[in-house]
Amino acid sequence: MIHANTDPIRPFTFGQRKLVPSACIADARHHIRTFFSEALEEFGFITGECDSAGQVHARLRDRALDLFVIGFSAGGPGAAEVIQALAAASFSGKVLLIGNYCAPALMAVHELGNELGLSMLPALGFPYSNRELRERIVSLLPKARPPSPPVDVEEALRQDWLEMWYQAKVDVRTRKLAGAEALIRMRHPTWGIVPPAYFIPADGDPHFAALSEFVIARAIQDWHYFVAEGVPLELAINLPVPILQDTELVKRMRLMLPDHPAFHRLIVEINGTEVLRDLPLAQEIAKQLRFYNIGLSIDDLGAEWSSFEGLRHFPFIELKVDQKFITGCADDPLKQAVCRTIIDLARRFDTPTVAEGVETEADFAAVRDLGFDLAQGFLFGKAMEPKKFARTMLRPLTVPH
Repeated sequence: MIHANTDPIRPFTFGQRKLVPSACIADARHHIRTFFSEALEEFGFITGECDSAGQVHARLRDRALDLFVIGFSAGGPGAAEVIQALAAASFSGKVLLIGNYCAPALMAVHELGNELGLSMLPALGFPYSNRELRERIVSLLPKARPPSPPVDVEEALRQDWLEMWYQAKVDVRTRKLAGAEALIRMRHPTWGIVPPAYFIPADGDPHFAALSEFVIARAIQDWHYFVAEGVPLELAINLPVPILQDTELVKRMRLMLPDHPAFHRLIVEINGTEVLRDLPLAQEIAKQLRFYNIGLSIDDLGAEWSSFEGLRHFPFIELKVDQKFITGCADDPLKQAVCRTIIDLARRFDTPTVAEGVETEADFAAVRDLGFDLAQGFLFGKAMEPKKFARTMLRPLTVPH
């Protein structure tokens, strides 16, 4: 029996309506805890971990928890002690056991939790699908999105809440990893993972330059991490044209670039509509940056493609076709016609093309047949934080079918 403080844990309040649920994963094995944490974070949870019953009370003191997940990799006795510790702390949240349905100990621990007055969710058999996990936790999922903006970007930079996540770019001929796009995320202590739409400032905001410099520095830092993991990955970041007009910031960016034999270049993606606002300026910036091993990629290209037809010089190193012309293209001749025209334009300038938003095998087959060079989209995985990206995408190099 675990001896713990029998005073009930008082729920935390943050001075605002709670928008994101919290969970703690208890399991003796680190990789199992990481696996469950990542699965819950996909559903918007803020997660923590503990590896023994002795840490339960401390975790409940750290944060008001909605869910306690108990993995069964260590067998029944450890899980039973965690259940007893939760009961001793008068835990009022939900408890989810995850293990082998055939293990008698799993059901025994589930019954123990019910007997001790805990709110036990139906046990989840391993391996499980995302749908099955969602069915267990649906009552805890956020019902409201974070307000816009949830926090000032200056505070996010100061508190180190920002990080870069990575989405794979795949060679359509070999289906192997060819690069990655870096996408900024905020890991807020209350709202959890917040997408950029809720905190990216306007171009003229005085903090935009600092945010852009963070993106550059963190992507370069992560590049070194990927190299240490065995793959010198070509990375792309997103920056607006006005930032690239800041000569001092560009100079600092050049100094950040790796002095490493494996480093080829850094790709900077800029929106196609933004390029066309001042095409001569964008061309000049692209020409200058190429001297510094920085290539400019035109992102989200769609109907604007015709504005590039008359160009004699094309200093851009990549054309990325907007996902609205890619998603569903397998069954849409009109989308295919737009893609062919853009590919023909790119071939005139010997420029690689990227299909964004590939979500199905049918669309991937269409993209391959159309002649795209690279593909990007949920079919190959969502954006992931660096360690998860390295673990799931860099080993093995071939992206799963």
